[in-house]
Amino acid sequence: MNRAKLEEFRQAAYNYLGRAHDATFELMDAILLTRNAYSLADLSLSPAFRRKWSSIYEALQDSRPQRQKLMQLYIKQMPHQGRPLLAGDHTAWPRPDAVTLQERTIEHSSVSMGGDKPITIGQGL
Repeated sequence: MNRAKLEEFRQAAYNYLGRAHDATFELMDAILLTRNAYSLADLSLSPAFRRKWSSIYEALQDSRPQRQKLMQLYIKQMPHQGRPLLAGDHTAWPRPDAVTLQERTIEHSSVSMGGDKPITIGQGL
């Protein structure tokens, strides 16, 4: 993607963010550029987010993005030839003692749990 096309895409995305679009746009950049963010406070420390940490909460509360238009904008960026490759992340959180947790299921784990089996009872996120 060349620079002019990237600037056009970013401007269109910015225009579809609705209220609090400045802080929301910076938050989006912080999310994309922060390798390990474990909380919203971590995102507020990103150089891409130039505001006070409380602005994150205000942006999330006040933003009214035009979801359909954003989705159409994102879809236009996908290549038209070949199959798209969609990737996701799934993290298993072991919760063997949380018997009242409704979302508790059998989850694959990257480390062996009891009995040398790579499964655990927990919650998948």
